[in-house]
Amino acid sequence: MVSWFRIQEMFRLSSFHMYGVIGTAVVVATISTLIIKKFKIKTLQGEEVVFSERPFHKGNIIGGLMFGFGWALTGACPGPMYGLIGSGFFVFIVALASAILGTYAYGILKDKLPH
Repeated sequence: MVSWFRIQEMFRLSSFHMYGVIGTAVVVATISTLIIKKFKIKTLQGEEVVFSERPFHKGNIIGGLMFGFGWALTGACPGPMYGLIGSGFFVFIVALASAILGTYAYGILKDKLPH
C-alpha cells in the first residue's frame, strides 16, 4: 500500500492489488455501517452513533478528481506519504508540502468554491 509502484500499477490498470485492498475496505465499511444501524450499536461511552445525510455537491466531483490526479501523478495519497518519507524517499517531501499548501489554499478559498 505504501509503494508508489503499486499505486502506479493501479492507475495503469495493470494490477488488481490496490483495487482489491480498496474494494475490501469499502465492503467491510458498508457491512459494518449496516450492522451499526440495524442493531443500534452504541459507542464505548454509550453514546448513540448518528449517521447524518449530507447533500451532494458538484464540488465533491471536482475535489475528488483533483485528489485522484494528485494521487496518480505522485504515486501516493496522504497517508503513505509519511511512510515513504520515513523510508528515505525524500522527494515525497515535495508532495507532502504540496498537499499541505493545497489544504491551506482550500481554507482560504472555501467560501468562493462550489459546495
